[in-house]
Amino acid sequence: MIVGAEIENKEIAKQYKELLQISYQTLTEKDKKLIRSAFNTAVHAHRNQRRKSGEPYIYHPISVAKIVAQEIGLDATSIAAALLHDVVEDTEYDFVDLEKLFGKDVSRIVEGLTKISKLSKESNVSLQAENFKKLLLTLNDDIRVIIIKIADRLHNMQTLEFMPEDKQLKIASETLYIYAPLSHRIGLYNIKTELEDLSFKYTHFERYDFIKNKIEDSFEAQEQYIKSFSDIVKFTLAEEGLDYQIKGRSKSIFSINRKMNVQNIPFENVFDKFAIRIIYDATEKNEKFLAWKIYSIVTDHFTPNPTRLRDWITASKSNGYEALHITVMGPKNKWVEVQIRSQRMHEIAEKGYAAHHKYKNGNQKDIGIESWLDKLQEVLENNTGDAVDFVENFKLNLYAKEIFVFTPTGEIKSLPKGATALDFAFSIHTEIGMKTRGARVNGKLVPLSRALKSGEHVEVITSENIKPTANWLDFVKTSRAKAKIKSSLNEAKKRIAEDGRETLRRKLKQLKITLNDKTTTHMLRYFSLDTSQDLFYRVGLGTINNKQLKKFSSDFNSTFLNFFKKRIRKQNPVFTNSNKDKITQRFDTLVFGKENQQLKHTMSPCCNAIPGDPVFGFVSVKEGIKIHTNDCPNALSLQSNYSYRIIKAKWVDSSSDEFTATIKLSGIDNMGIVREVTQSISNIMNVNINKLSFDSEDGVFTGLISVSVKNKTILNKLVDNLLKVKGVDKVQRE
Repeated sequence: MIVGAEIENKEIAKQYKELLQISYQTLTEKDKKLIRSAFNTAVHAHRNQRRKSGEPYIYHPISVAKIVAQEIGLDATSIAAALLHDVVEDTEYDFVDLEKLFGKDVSRIVEGLTKISKLSKESNVSLQAENFKKLLLTLNDDIRVIIIKIADRLHNMQTLEFMPEDKQLKIASETLYIYAPLSHRIGLYNIKTELEDLSFKYTHFERYDFIKNKIEDSFEAQEQYIKSFSDIVKFTLAEEGLDYQIKGRSKSIFSINRKMNVQNIPFENVFDKFAIRIIYDATEKNEKFLAWKIYSIVTDHFTPNPTRLRDWITASKSNGYEALHITVMGPKNKWVEVQIRSQRMHEIAEKGYAAHHKYKNGNQKDIGIESWLDKLQEVLENNTGDAVDFVENFKLNLYAKEIFVFTPTGEIKSLPKGATALDFAFSIHTEIGMKTRGARVNGKLVPLSRALKSGEHVEVITSENIKPTANWLDFVKTSRAKAKIKSSLNEAKKRIAEDGRETLRRKLKQLKITLNDKTTTHMLRYFSLDTSQDLFYRVGLGTINNKQLKKFSSDFNSTFLNFFKKRIRKQNPVFTNSNKDKITQRFDTLVFGKENQQLKHTMSPCCNAIPGDPVFGFVSVKEGIKIHTNDCPNALSLQSNYSYRIIKAKWVDSSSDEFTATIKLSGIDNMGIVREVTQSISNIMNVNINKLSFDSEDGVFTGLISVSVKNKTILNKLVDNLLKVKGVDKVQRE
């Protein structure tokens, strides 16, 4: 036993020395002293603990600290925090002890890591989503908390073989759902790739093994190909006096599998299984010049594909990534991607956050982290949706390819591919987005829903009279715009509900009923609503009208005395006729896609979605559209592997959902008749004009107006208003 302990102690000492040697940062004596103190404390605290593998537990914090030091390249404070990250949760130490021993920074980071570890460990997708939101909220304290947590997760994935099979699947799914996307966004590309591959290994082992063996079989051919490419260009590069190295980068197993699934092709037909990198030394002044010089040399020897040039040097990606990517017809007439990077660009691509800070000069903005944190903060502050929607929107923006468009002043704006003119408006400023009336792209008017393309000049047209509408949510792609629009719609709903409450009080008074908490409770039950705001909102809209209130009054007065008897006798609602006569059953209709179409579908038995559940549609091969809940056990697998078959779906309240109606009117053609008609429509809340056309002949006009309204009550009110306009003789719905 003593011999075994001596071997373990030697190994621990060896790993500690390696930790100091591999650090990306230059460690001062003070840094080494801090790390040594943290190491000694961690060794003492975990002295009686072992991992599932049987190894001393201290191996884990040392391994996490190594990842932090070498692969991510954080500072001594972070290395110390990584060594101590499990100390408070698992041992007798507390945060007060750590602050006394190591200072506030280390203590605060460890506290953040401890909070994360206490999050619910259920495998339920919706709980994972809630945890993800909480995880992001810790960024308010220190981004190093998240980065060390990613390192912790990476080492846990590297040693996952020692866990039970059910835990392997749960941890791997969570990693794919949360930690891989987050690593991608912070710029930790190598770690993101390893997390995806390891997750794929445990969720789809046979597929993983098949692709891995295929890659290994083709490794020698790949190396030979890189050599043949290098042999052609190295002489010209040397002539120019460039200090460079040429490397190959294999596409990850996870990425190859995704491409095979999306394009429905075999392994052999994935042509970009690897890329060639040319990494060169340069000064800050000449690195852009040298990048284009290397581009010129490569394209002198190989024919480029002009549609595949990606210039992320002139305008870097939103997470700070810089490089020139070109695709050329290489040796043996094969298309190959060539990535051209300076050493600085390469380090930023590999280590993200840490390299940004290493190369940051003076007041230069750290675009990779600071701008992202600013955007993230806005999303967190304005998010009112459920956690699953939040995560899906967040991930959508993470993985979307980027486009670059110009403001009227020539400023470049980066947006996800597929972003619209309305997304662009919100990216400039929230107030501009809220008041957007239209947009000009390259000088031409375009719809707000029009997707933008790289290089376009975009000008936003605003109006003080414009307010966001529900259909705007279908126009936007970015989570920032969606959050702002939802917030505005909620405010509008509150205002309508406030007016509706006063209207309801007045109408009930006429029916000899007092509006109070007891009456409100009965009305919620009668109309199958959840909250008083829902009730007041529907009254404000006119969905609940006078006729329905009179019916409620009749049932209310006749059944009130028997209320408690009926409740004891049976569990049915108090009002016996309410199921037949109720105004609306909330969430009674499923709609699909941006157009909110009603399509044939069936409920999947694995999760049995009910009206109101957050859901998505899955287009199956033989059974049409199957409906799954967002937290269905199969949701993650379907969304990861068959994303091209996923169709957006949501439950709506058919009585209050917006619909389009066309109104035909005619009458005497008075001066200003069009202005009076449009003014009459504008005076009614929650009515939007989609199209409007007027014709006049011999003093008589005819008009066609397409409007979006919430319900038939508002439409009837609109018709009544139009009939009151001087000169209008006839109004009818087409």
